Amino acid sequence: MKALVIYDSQYGNTEKIAKAIGGAIGTDTKVARPAEVKETDLPSAEALIIGSPTQGGRPTKALQDFLSALPGTAIKGKKVAAFDTRFSSTWARIFGFAAGRIARALKGKGGNLVVPPEGFFVTGTKGPLKDGELERAATWGKKVAGG
Repeated sequence: MKALVIYDSQYGNTEKIAKAIGGAIGTDTKVARPAEVKETDLPSAEALIIGSPTQGGRPTKALQDFLSALPGTAIKGKKVAAFDTRFSSTWARIFGFAAGRIARALKGKGGNLVVPPEGFFVTGTKGPLKDGELERAATWGKKVAGG
């Protein structure tokens, strides 16, 4: 499957998750930050997976801008999925998480959400990732590919 994993990362944790997802999907998968995505990447991708660290319950500004600028015709009917990195705390649960907002944006532009939005856990604001999260990300990536 030809897939495109777009992510933003502040401390490297979301980047590690994005690369684990991309690696699990296969060699025909491009893993890139929003600024690295070319106009020709989207039309040729069968699946679009987007992820961000959760900041105040939302994706990063770079990802919000990317999603806002994304033409609906670019992903209409394509497989889409969303993920985030997060830490569990009372405050985080009050504000929500980025993955759900990303998924709603993708669905709103006509994407076909193939798996529920997923969160991967860090031990604190800067990380590191909790044990087992890279393996969990790879498993989730395979579900996206098969969905």
